[in-house]
Amino acid sequence: MGRDKVLVTGATGFIAKWCIVSLIEAGYEVRGTARSRARAGAVGAAIASQGVDPSRLELVEADLLSDAGWTEAAQGCRAVLHVASPFSLAPPRNRDDAIRPAREGTLRVLNAAAAAGVERVVLTSSVVAVIYPSGQPQSRTYDEADWTDPERADITPYIASKTLAERAAWEFAKTTGRPQWLSVVNPGLVLGPALDRDISASHEVLTRMASGQYPAVPAIGYPIVDARDVADAHLRAMTTEAAGGERIIAAEGYLTLMELGRLLSLTRPNLRWRLPWFAMHDATVRLGSRIDRRLRSALPDLGAVRSVRNDKARHLLGMRFHSAEDAAVRAIHSLNSLGLVR
Repeated sequence: MGRDKVLVTGATGFIAKWCIVSLIEAGYEVRGTARSRARAGAVGAAIASQGVDPSRLELVEADLLSDAGWTEAAQGCRAVLHVASPFSLAPPRNRDDAIRPAREGTLRVLNAAAAAGVERVVLTSSVVAVIYPSGQPQSRTYDEADWTDPERADITPYIASKTLAERAAWEFAKTTGRPQWLSVVNPGLVLGPALDRDISASHEVLTRMASGQYPAVPAIGYPIVDARDVADAHLRAMTTEAAGGERIIAAEGYLTLMELGRLLSLTRPNLRWRLPWFAMHDATVRLGSRIDRRLRSALPDLGAVRSVRNDKARHLLGMRFHSAEDAAVRAIHSLNSLGLVR
């Protein structure tokens, strides 16, 4: 694609900024979307911190809940990376507040991309759309053939939103007769270096631990991936012909919340007294979730260890991943440099 233009949705987000860095380093022009162009300077500064030219990024306004701007955003682009999706540590009170923008926004982007003649769309989904099936053993290793049941009563609106948005994307590709047009990347919990102080929800877990907000944590863990590897997976999925029509898990290793606390302690020894002292009993988490809405996101993971395979990413895309520990340590170092972990 040479110096062709690529649209990146949700350009102010953590993953999207790393995607923009990777695209510009590879020689592409980038058009990014945001709900407000007022963020252009901040995004430009973030990507410039990695030595790339911010003049290669054009920021335009488009909202996942509105049709306005999407047709124009996709015009003249050879590919689209649809990264934008809402997420919060505390589940929203209304399930549709997460599901509606994720599903409807995905369809808006796909319709605009199809109308503009875009050659490849890469959707950022998540391993959460893979690892919560119903009626099956939960503690096991998952791959791209597995699907989350979005009707499970114990999953968060975010998990349901990622699953339903990805399902809608595959249905769109199928019904429009372009199954090879779409590729999906399913990252694990995304760590790695933060580019600026506008941090992700996964980084927020680390900053809250470091500030002493979590004297104890649920006995749960997640598949982990470095944001730089997520960006690399998007670029490779965009340019690899065989990636068309494929779901691709991007994750390497597994860390519990207590292990994240341990890595914080080893990397920033001065924080030891603030970090989690122990893992809570599952029954305590269930009881506490009635009061603390943030604990509700832990409920589907209690008593289960869900690891994932990354064979397809390695063999189809030629990926090599940073380790889970390295992704966490790089995140901690970056948060310290930004003055967010002291």
